[in-house]
Amino acid sequence: MNLDKLEEVLSSEPQYRIKQVKFDLFQRLISDWDQATTLPLSLREKLKKEFPLLLRAKTLISKDQKTVKALITFDDGLSVESVLMRHNGRNTVCVSSQVGCPLACLFCATGKMGFKRNLTSQEIIAQVLFFARYLKNFKPAGKVSNVVFMGMGEPLLNFEQVIGAIRILNDKNCFNLGARKISLSTSGIAPGIKKLADLELGINLAISLNAAEDKLRSKLMPINKKYPIKEVLKAVNFYIAKTNRKVMFEYLLISGVNDSLKQAEELSKIVRRNLYLVNLIRYNPTGKFKPSGRDQIEMFRELLEKKGVNVTQRFSFGQDIKAACGQLATQETPAGL
Repeated sequence: MNLDKLEEVLSSEPQYRIKQVKFDLFQRLISDWDQATTLPLSLREKLKKEFPLLLRAKTLISKDQKTVKALITFDDGLSVESVLMRHNGRNTVCVSSQVGCPLACLFCATGKMGFKRNLTSQEIIAQVLFFARYLKNFKPAGKVSNVVFMGMGEPLLNFEQVIGAIRILNDKNCFNLGARKISLSTSGIAPGIKKLADLELGINLAISLNAAEDKLRSKLMPINKKYPIKEVLKAVNFYIAKTNRKVMFEYLLISGVNDSLKQAEELSKIVRRNLYLVNLIRYNPTGKFKPSGRDQIEMFRELLEKKGVNVTQRFSFGQDIKAACGQLATQETPAGL
């Protein structure tokens, strides 16, 4: 689905046609041009040929029905994962920004794939559109309420296309999703964080931290050798000064790796600031690493709170359907639907 191509197809049409078509695509969520009854039949036939609406995907649904994982395949045969999480009245779609990932974080299944290519903004949007159509079929019908760039790939290494997708999500003639309903998670690409700050988009920023000192973080996340913790925090502080927005630090708790009380003590020293929020996440196992026990997580959280750190806790979703980033793509072959 190439929106630039769509505008080319409609270039000879009256100007209002673009608005009509976007409404059909993103608000009515049509999956076939025959459903666009406000358009002339001749234009519908043309759009069928030049701008097909089919989205090919394989889906897995968790036992509790709250998590749905889609393996979406593009025209070149490459696939990415996207996940729908239904929780507390929210329908959050987690999107990928790259096919594979160049960063090779030890705990991430996507890192095993290596890097294939960047996604276009339209391919990112296609992931949201897939689940928007999926939710439309619920009774009562549901809508995508939040989008998080926390899937496969590093969003800030595909900066222009990710920003293009965010603008489409935010566009009142498209998804009309408020900026505060959109979150971007980065491994800490310091120049990208500063560049994002200058745009002042109003979206939420999250930093995948996972360790409080450089030696361990570099082992878990090799990108730390290029952008160590001190440089990442400097970029975050620039972002906060520019936007006055809170920044979340995501901390995966991995048993015997980064979950000791000593490590909690070290973490408290670098994240005890007003507009910093630490989000503790129980690791969704993907290989040799194991998640921390719930008692250990509770002690880790309590120590941070005692030290005056703003802290919250998020639980993992969809372990029974391999919902962690990259698990499905590295093990499954997609089938068209």
